[in-house]
Amino acid sequence: MSNTHSRGAVTGAVLIVAGAVSIQWSAAIVEPAFRTFTPAAVSAWRFLFGALILLALTRPPLHRWRKEQWCSAVALGLAVAFMNQCFFQSIARIPLGAAVTIEFLGPLTVAVVGQRSRRHLAFAGLAAVGVVFLGHPGGHLTTLGVLYGLGSGLGWAGYIFANKRVGVAAPGFGGLAVSMTVAALATTPFSMSSLAVMSSHPWLAGRLLLVAAMSIVFGFALELQALRRLTAASVAVLMAIDPAVAFVLGFLVLGQRAGGWDLIGLVCVVVAGIGVTFDQRATSTTAETKAVTN
Repeated sequence: MSNTHSRGAVTGAVLIVAGAVSIQWSAAIVEPAFRTFTPAAVSAWRFLFGALILLALTRPPLHRWRKEQWCSAVALGLAVAFMNQCFFQSIARIPLGAAVTIEFLGPLTVAVVGQRSRRHLAFAGLAAVGVVFLGHPGGHLTTLGVLYGLGSGLGWAGYIFANKRVGVAAPGFGGLAVSMTVAALATTPFSMSSLAVMSSHPWLAGRLLLVAAMSIVFGFALELQALRRLTAASVAVLMAIDPAVAFVLGFLVLGQRAGGWDLIGLVCVVVAGIGVTFDQRATSTTAETKAVTN
């Protein structure tokens, strides 16, 4: 059984990394849409397309849903809507890597508050150091961009806890489909003014459809599965990989340059991610050994 828990921890870490790549890649390729739509409209269209795809794929049996499932799904939908509205406003004003670095303060807070051991707290601290290095390049930052990044971090912290609840309350991906539908409904007013523009720019509609599939359908689904295998605090530390991925993709896709401080930051967050994965495995094994002994 301990081997099962160990495999679960490793699988959860792999899912987080894969989700980070998918979500941050989608954030990089969505950038051209900001030249035609407002950041709020881009976020709203992404939720609409993502919700439609998820509903078509999962067809959740809503008539059998309990109150707990509805409450969890609504909480996740509102948290992710707030997080992404703030995030898109932020990356429209400051570089992708810097925006995700600031945003990561939310998961980092979850990691520190929910730490289970001194080792876990140490790994959270190492991730924090890495994020500071990643954010060091400076320049190209605006006050409004930073504030939106902080708001996104607050939403990200809520997203972790709400996603954990949905993963427990609603099996499969039906809960995710309902949550993204709630997010789409909450953000629809931001997209209505761009309806005519969307109809006259089908290539943009295709780009946003791809972004929705990469982030909401694929990326969020991976994170949901990870939260079913790991604690919220462990996931929060592992999400330190997001700023690293964002800097790499910002350079490769958008031509946003990085320097030596970024490389140090990358090493820190990768080591923290590996460390917390093995810490999770050790914790699971110890807990199971005690249970067998008792």
